[in-house]
Amino acid sequence: MPYAPLDIPPGLFRNGTEYQSRGRWYDASLVRWENGEMKPVGGWQQRGATTLAGYARGILTWRGSSLGIWTAIGLVGVGDTKLYVVGVDNVFTDITPTGIVGQDQAIAAGGYGWLNYDEGTYGTVRDASSSVGFAATWSLDHWGQYLVACLPGDGKIYEWQLDNATPAAVVANAPTDCTGVVVTQERFLMALGADGDGRKLAWCDQENNTLWTPASTNQAGSFRFESGGPIMQAVKTRGQTLIFTTTDVFAATYIGAPLVYSFERVGSSNGIVSRRAAAAADSFVAWMGPRGFWVFDGFVKQIPCDVEDFVFGDFNEENQSKVFAWVNSQYNEIWWHYPSAGSAEPDRYVTWNYAENHWSCGAMPAYTACDRGVIRYPLMVHSDGKLYEHEITGVAHGTLTPYATSGPIEINAGNTAYVTKLIPDEKTQGDLEVEVLTRRFPNGTQQIYGPYQMREPTSIRLNARQMSLKVTQVRTSDWRWGTPRVEFKAGGER
Repeated sequence: MPYAPLDIPPGLFRNGTEYQSRGRWYDASLVRWENGEMKPVGGWQQRGATTLAGYARGILTWRGSSLGIWTAIGLVGVGDTKLYVVGVDNVFTDITPTGIVGQDQAIAAGGYGWLNYDEGTYGTVRDASSSVGFAATWSLDHWGQYLVACLPGDGKIYEWQLDNATPAAVVANAPTDCTGVVVTQERFLMALGADGDGRKLAWCDQENNTLWTPASTNQAGSFRFESGGPIMQAVKTRGQTLIFTTTDVFAATYIGAPLVYSFERVGSSNGIVSRRAAAAADSFVAWMGPRGFWVFDGFVKQIPCDVEDFVFGDFNEENQSKVFAWVNSQYNEIWWHYPSAGSAEPDRYVTWNYAENHWSCGAMPAYTACDRGVIRYPLMVHSDGKLYEHEITGVAHGTLTPYATSGPIEINAGNTAYVTKLIPDEKTQGDLEVEVLTRRFPNGTQQIYGPYQMREPTSIRLNARQMSLKVTQVRTSDWRWGTPRVEFKAGGER
């Protein structure tokens, strides 16, 4: 009897119906594809022994010159709005500024006083059920070796100068009622939504974050964007700083005195979904919008997404302000974590491999994350309030299990086939088990065979027009799944 290779391309396809994903992977969690092989996402282990209260909504790692490597974590919550730093000794130090507050949850909004100044039309009644206020998320960056931070709702800009005995302090003369910060490549500290104006961007004098009043003798300044929505996030990229609103994208380019910066609208109707939904990788920036993914590499373009229907069909729009993105540079991926329809907090993720251009999805209860950068492993704070090092080979994935399920595979050109053997293609046999799911018609009753422990060959007996494979990790290891084969013969129609 002939053998048929099950050569399934990398990445998930989950747009339209399940049958439309035939010959592709359809569902997965905690797996990735690299160089044509499927492998597990690395596991995680706790860093330190501290459990944080509140919701972690911001993280940053940086090197403090000769004073070591630091991680900053911002949290929000009733009584738990905090700012911590973690040193290489894994000691968590509370550097929270006095009196800081933050809105920990997205809430239905509307009526007088909700929007920023000059947003909306005066006298127009707002429907509170159709408007949702943003949950507060920390904006963190480093000013040289010092940490700078801002929390919407509090609005002040803070700086921490690496002294564990001293909390972060307000930057003198800086704007108030801000929604975020970014430090540009030219060493300007920019304040987003400055002075309570959601469309205003202000910046200090070059190399002097306490001088904000423009004069002919300095380069401080401000600019107000003509946009349909407020500023959400700013991300520095090669030679420019991108400014995202809910509706537009602008590029800020340094031109020197007297104007200091030029501003160009580079995208319209492709705004960002949250204040943390953009990430810079190499020479481009990618972000998640209300209905799709976008990239700027000199031009704004929508990224074709093979899982767009699945992601946005199971997306809690009322809590979209909690979406966050980060770059996993080791694997050329950008991750977006988002709340599914049944969750108020991020519980799922979608990744884009920008080097090989394929997508994956999965479940992970993480609230904030950052790339490895100056540290060995990427970091995440999970829903249990613990800080974890991620992407560790041979380490478990908490209580979760990596798996992948293919779409329908038609062995005999859409006709019935008798399948008798499965010949696995594993790096180490026994790391995985396989279930075979069959149907006679796309919407017919599904039958499940197995799970089978992999042998060479593995005996299976089934008769179907279409079959799918579900591959599940059974042993924590750095496994690989390549191109298995099945032995079959043509079947009858009865």
